[in-house]
Amino acid sequence: MYLSVRRSAAIVQRARHRAPGIRPVSVELCLAVFAATFSIPFFWLVTSSLKTYPQMIAYPIVWIPSPPILDHYVQTFQIVPFARYIGNTMIIALMTVVGAVFSNALTAYSLSRINWPLAKPLFALLLSTMMIPFPVLMIPQFLIFRNLGWLDTYLPLVVPAYFGYAFYTFLLRQFFLTIPVELSDAARMDGAGEFRIFWNVIAPLAKPALATIALFQFIGAWESFLPPLIYISSKDLYTVSLGLAMFRGEFTSEVGPMMAGSTVMIMPIVILFFLTQRTFIKGITLTGIKG
Repeated sequence: MYLSVRRSAAIVQRARHRAPGIRPVSVELCLAVFAATFSIPFFWLVTSSLKTYPQMIAYPIVWIPSPPILDHYVQTFQIVPFARYIGNTMIIALMTVVGAVFSNALTAYSLSRINWPLAKPLFALLLSTMMIPFPVLMIPQFLIFRNLGWLDTYLPLVVPAYFGYAFYTFLLRQFFLTIPVELSDAARMDGAGEFRIFWNVIAPLAKPALATIALFQFIGAWESFLPPLIYISSKDLYTVSLGLAMFRGEFTSEVGPMMAGSTVMIMPIVILFFLTQRTFIKGITLTGIKG
């Protein structure tokens, strides 16, 4: 009896030691299943761009192209000037990234690190603008840009980024609140002004958050469709999303090149995310530490 009790206790003790290891494995297994499930459309897109047309419409489904071909990618760049569209989109994305990072960082610094009476009311007003949907602002903005003579240029797509976005300002403000105030006080005692404190003290410590904002803005500008559709009419100024929509409308039967064009549009975002994944996750985590 005593030996059986001791044996049972030993089994329970070993089970307790094993339990912490079982849970992470099960969690990782579930995450792997979900990741594989959500990756199926992307996998189908990429593989279809490498298939011949009979393999695309074959039943049962041909998952792996045999042999893989690159003809659809060549046809995509021959049918439409896709290289020009990629260059146009890159110009817009980089210019808006610079404006979004600089303007939102300065705004967030003034709302979090400088004590002035209207800081909290203006921050509340800024957050309230996030509840206004874009269709409500679409016509007033169009009229403003039309009166300025900015239609069919990149100015309506680039200039607003230099005036800040409420969501980016909110994220940066949350991060700036986590930086000790003593650092700013020490810099002020040394005679530094607010801009110098921001540039030499706060900005270097906020690199993860600033990188996250830059990544968000680049992805948003790269995938943007409705604003370019509203303000750009010349085909030479088209972005990747507009070029792909035009291709889909004019060459509906060209399924393979359409798949190739969609892959070309998505691939830079996927590569950028994997290259900056650690910084992206770190920045998202740190921006929500303190309210």
